[in-house]
Amino acid sequence: MDRITRLFTKFNTAGCAIITSDVNRRYFTGMRSSAGVLLAFPEKAYLLIDFRYIEKARQTVTSAEVIELKKLYPQLMELMKRHGVTSAAIESETMTVSELNSYRHFFKDITIDDSDSLSTAISELRTEKDDEELVYIKKAQEIAESAYDELLGMIHPGMTERRISIELNRLMLEKGAEDISFDTIVVSGANTSMPHGVPTDKEIRQGEFLLMDFGAVRNGYHSDMTRTVCIGKPDAEMKKVYDIVLEAQLAGIAAARPGITGCELDKTARDIIERAGYGECFGHSLGHGVGLEIHEKPNAAASYRLPLNKGAVVTIEPGIYIPGKFGVRIEDFVILTENGCENLTKCEKNMVYL
Repeated sequence: MDRITRLFTKFNTAGCAIITSDVNRRYFTGMRSSAGVLLAFPEKAYLLIDFRYIEKARQTVTSAEVIELKKLYPQLMELMKRHGVTSAAIESETMTVSELNSYRHFFKDITIDDSDSLSTAISELRTEKDDEELVYIKKAQEIAESAYDELLGMIHPGMTERRISIELNRLMLEKGAEDISFDTIVVSGANTSMPHGVPTDKEIRQGEFLLMDFGAVRNGYHSDMTRTVCIGKPDAEMKKVYDIVLEAQLAGIAAARPGITGCELDKTARDIIERAGYGECFGHSLGHGVGLEIHEKPNAAASYRLPLNKGAVVTIEPGIYIPGKFGVRIEDFVILTENGCENLTKCEKNMVYL
């Protein structure tokens, strides 16, 4: 069953779906573009795309009939009349108010469903990764880990955070990434207390933590991982905190399974950190979904009360951050399987000393 067919098993509140967001259009057609509209009916779908992309679309898109976009609204209306529909749903999570007003202005005889029904159905589909998606996600992770393994042999005291981030990005791209998943985080020493710190010209020194959060993109799909290593030998407090974070992370991975809610999963790791006395130093959620976007549903967070389903890919990334001193985060990401999870991250997690 293709993805558009699967969509209509979850979504039936309107006669057709108007999909305009770049990421969802790519999810259903497999083609990356910065423009275009996918008009989907239960029986057939159409990709309306302009001259810049038309040749590529005709070569690659098989899930929808490709039509060159000339005049959007008249073309959409003609297709809706052909299929005899009187209502159309839009993506409430991504369409702007201006765009919605334009559709309402031109579609006088069509009821626009601007509820969350279409966006919710698409989100549910995307949380359950299929075999093709997992191939790309695993390849993206392999690229990131290979780059990381090679980078470890290059790091030495005196290198700057910025230089390390540049080398890591270069290695991922050379090893086959089409892009990096997000702005790579490389921070050291006291800067590691900032969960999303930005690489600076600070030089790394003996006795400091070095935290690296990074990922690669393959065919649109992201990977995400974090490792905290030590330059030289850590002091007793650094070792203690690292071990607490690792214990929390392992507990989160052990608990990850279909049916657990996002808040329950978050709690398994958070309880360990809180019992150790560092609860106030863990200010972000345990994890998030990963796929065509680096942050997507489902979430492993105190506010996420929905169950996680088989096929979901989610990060497990507890951290402890002590302002002005140091921080530790260890992040893997897992795929939920029938009875538990498969860890897609293979890199060493016991403390690495450089």
